Amino acid sequence: MDKTLSTIGLCRRAGKLIYGFDAVVGEMKAKADDIGGVLLASDLSGKTKKEVRFECEKYGVNVTEIAGTLDDIKGIIGKRTGVLAVLDEGLYRSIVLSETNTQ
Repeated sequence: MDKTLSTIGLCRRAGKLIYGFDAVVGEMKAKADDIGGVLLASDLSGKTKKEVRFECEKYGVNVTEIAGTLDDIKGIIGKRTGVLAVLDEGLYRSIVLSETNTQ
């Protein structure tokens, strides 16, 4: 999980991260092709996960649940959020790969 969180921090510093439900859904509506994928915190509410998955399916965006919690993400980006859009396909794949290797 440490590699996942450090990659999320890298995304933020590189300007390749959008976070928060409304901002992520707005970005999908405007420019779904620019999104590498969406990440969900493990302790995000079931209702929110369902809503995000619905929006991702509607716009053809990949979605992955990570092992990190809302508080883990807050420690990396400074905001307590559980919905993150990675704007770089390669960085998104790196996160998915690191999540697959830790589970």
